[in-house]
Amino acid sequence: MSPRTSLLVLLGATLASGCGAEPSSSGVSLPLDVMIDRAVADELGAFQVVVLPNGQARRCGDLQRTCLNQQVKPEEALLLEGLDGKKARALRFTAGLDRGAQELAVDVPVGRDYVVVIEALSRSSPPRFLGSSCNYLESVSSTRNDALIAAPITLVGGECDPTFAP
Repeated sequence: MSPRTSLLVLLGATLASGCGAEPSSSGVSLPLDVMIDRAVADELGAFQVVVLPNGQARRCGDLQRTCLNQQVKPEEALLLEGLDGKKARALRFTAGLDRGAQELAVDVPVGRDYVVVIEALSRSSPPRFLGSSCNYLESVSSTRNDALIAAPITLVGGECDPTFAP
């Protein structure tokens, strides 16, 4: 079994500033702070986290225009694991911004040159793509990792269903 590390996702409630205070990093967790505008909070149903290899070869601007599943093959995404033990190439977390922040954890394989895409999904069924955050991640170590502050979620809206095939 390969060594893995956790990616901690903290979800805030404002897009206006696009950034927040850098969270502290201890052990092997990678804190990630994502901001969302309250104007879309009522429509927001979930966040979907996907990590892709060969990050520097990918253009975040392109990845954020529409559903990621329309741009990459499901097998390109790294296999992730949630704290509940669920493994998937795209992990979904119900949005819970009632308290202003939300904490999520995802195990990411140790390695180099990743891109982390966090898609905001609507409450509708099937879910609609609301927008995404794209972040380059130079490396994930089996030891201590520096904090990663996520780019703000770019809201574009779309009619595509962001569901990744299992």
